Amino acid sequence: MTKNMPLLTEVPAAVRVEQLTRTYDAGGQLVHALAGVDVSFVPGTFTAVMGPSGSGKSTLLQTAAGLDRPTSGRVFVGDTELSGLSETALTRLRRTKIGFVFQMFNLIGALSVEENITLPLRLSGVRPDRRWLAEVVDRVGVAELMHRRPSELSGGQQQRVAIARALAIRPEVVFADEPTGALDSTTAAGVLGLLKSIVDEHGQTIVMVTHDPVAASYADRVVVLADGRIVADAPQLGSAAVA
Repeated sequence: MTKNMPLLTEVPAAVRVEQLTRTYDAGGQLVHALAGVDVSFVPGTFTAVMGPSGSGKSTLLQTAAGLDRPTSGRVFVGDTELSGLSETALTRLRRTKIGFVFQMFNLIGALSVEENITLPLRLSGVRPDRRWLAEVVDRVGVAELMHRRPSELSGGQQQRVAIARALAIRPEVVFADEPTGALDSTTAAGVLGLLKSIVDEHGQTIVMVTHDPVAASYADRVVVLADGRIVADAPQLGSAAVA
């Protein structure tokens, strides 16, 4: 355990979900991706969400980030409950309070690195804070790449751009879905170290889905799902213990 974990009752949650369910119709058969999940993520922490394929971990991430609507239950980002928001209001909230790092980067090939990073701000009609933007791109190591296109970058560089895009809006929480799944081990270690330093040095809140015990060992806390339910929730104790 790298630092003392705050009790959930001591600090208002950056994100919390209550009795969250998500049911899909798969060819006439109901699939319960989430089955009554309760969990909170407090500010300034790094949480890894793990579980076997089909356990509901990516569904939890997407519903908590407002990318998918739950079948029932409630999702709060700060004091805002997402279920009461229109699609327009939900989109506005995602552009201002939520950063999302996708496994396959989701960069736009026709835009430069700088344009990709600032796109959420431009879509919101917000001028980039140039001082903060400079700090972000320097911190993630892409300051020398700002005029390049994604096709000119390595996988690790593209992932760093995706992280910079998520941080540029100063979100209340960053969700990362298998952010190292497409990277080699050396590049993955660099990305994970960066995520951890963002938490430790800037007090950012990160929730990361991963299947990799080594990746999870960078987090402060590990939440494990199986069959749409949380089956373990504890501070991480190293990759061997996580495995």
